Amino acid sequence: MGLWRGGTVAMEMLAGGSTEPWSRPLLWELTGTLAAWAVLWIPMAAALNAPRPGGRWARFLGLHLGGWAAYWALKSVFMLTPRFLLYPALGWGAYDYPRWPLHLAMEAMKDAITYALVVLLYLLFRAWRERQAEQLRQVQLEAELRDAQLRQLTGQLDPHFLFNALNTVSSVMYEDLDRTDALLTDLGQLLRAGLERRGPTWALAEEEAHLRRYGALLLARFQDRLRLEIDLAQAPPQAQVPRFALQRLVENAVKHNQDRQEPLTVRVVARAEGGRLELRVADDGEGFKDPARALAGEGHGLRGLREALRLLYGEAAELSLDRGPGGGAAVVLRFPCSVAP
Repeated sequence: MGLWRGGTVAMEMLAGGSTEPWSRPLLWELTGTLAAWAVLWIPMAAALNAPRPGGRWARFLGLHLGGWAAYWALKSVFMLTPRFLLYPALGWGAYDYPRWPLHLAMEAMKDAITYALVVLLYLLFRAWRERQAEQLRQVQLEAELRDAQLRQLTGQLDPHFLFNALNTVSSVMYEDLDRTDALLTDLGQLLRAGLERRGPTWALAEEEAHLRRYGALLLARFQDRLRLEIDLAQAPPQAQVPRFALQRLVENAVKHNQDRQEPLTVRVVARAEGGRLELRVADDGEGFKDPARALAGEGHGLRGLREALRLLYGEAAELSLDRGPGGGAAVVLRFPCSVAP
């Protein structure tokens, strides 16, 4: 700014026929600009303490008039002192500031405009920063809320399952210690997975390991009344899936067919195609009596899974119902296939 103003003044003087060297106006404008920069904090401080009248006009005007007077006085001192010192040092003789009252009055008027512009720009900048900060806080709050909802939706085991699993372990602990140890290990890993503070998704391979531990406890309880088939080979092991999604669907299939006398087969299949991942859990049980209610999540525990998919993928995710083998039920999840957690 100082160089630009100095060059402008030098050309104006040259156009007017002045023989003053260009170095003089350059020094004047550089010292003026640097002096203004040195006291720029004064209008900022005044704007910070009196951003708007708020009904207290006397205080508002008093602060800004005082701020402008301080800005003008200090700027004049910081502007003139270097000139008086540098002129002799550069061999230009003594610095002459003719008719200094008129010059200072001129500087006061210029400084009033500069002061007002600085206050206005500073207030606009602060308003922009505050709006940005508020938007950031809103985004952070929404993200924290979504994270809390996802943790709640994807981080729970059915208490009835835990009760039944403990009963199953209790029933075999005096007959088969090795099996009891394996079941307790599986149950401990299931509880640990639910308590760990991790993201709402994990790799398909982790979901498979979790599902197999869950299935081992189910098979120990229902024995020959249940068959669990897992085929996830058609999808990449590192594909990210909602935590416990397959476990929850298998749990639903077993829960809504637990009174069935014939053996129940539950088949879990995953495949990736066209940038999307499809998870399918089908059984050969009684099927959906009311598909519309089941799709809405009523009575089948699908509402939480639908909400988790919506929070994670928005409109890109889909939960649909289909028929399983032998007229049973099938739930199909489709969402973008990503290997990044």
